[in-house]
Amino acid sequence: MKKIIRELLDTSLYLLIVLALTYLVITFVGQRTEVSGSSMETTLSNEDNLIVDKITYRFHDPQRFDIIVFPFQYEEDTYYIKRIIGMPGETVQIDGEGNIYINDELLEESYGREVMESPGRAFEKITLAEDEYFVLGDNRNHSSDSRDPSVGNIRRQNIIGRAWIRIWPLRKFGVLRHQ
Repeated sequence: MKKIIRELLDTSLYLLIVLALTYLVITFVGQRTEVSGSSMETTLSNEDNLIVDKITYRFHDPQRFDIIVFPFQYEEDTYYIKRIIGMPGETVQIDGEGNIYINDELLEESYGREVMESPGRAFEKITLAEDEYFVLGDNRNHSSDSRDPSVGNIRRQNIIGRAWIRIWPLRKFGVLRHQ
């Protein structure tokens, strides 16, 4: 009888440790997320499953062109995944031809699939605070991003992490290209 009780206690302790470690990894290191929609095409597709790196930004700041995950402020348990275009302290503007200007200089980038049809609120210059980022989806004409007032500028404290590895579908498995 003592041996059975001992085995039960050992198994229970083992399971408790596994659950605690899983919780710590998901909370502080990385978590799985699924892409919903086409706003990041062709980089990411609908139903791609990713691991989000939650630890990198504890050691350094996000960089331009990083793909980040952040919560949508108006809907609980809804997260957006977008690419950083504007950095803290910069001025962002998008002209009528879809050109992006950072501090009045044309941004050289090739992530957008097509010419942006609407600059949204970025038609006027947007000056980012010292803790704000301006984000865009790669599929610019089918993305709700910083151009939309409901998304707006993303505060540093709201960034959950950096999209790191695509784990599904298996044929696309691999580390994501950011820069």
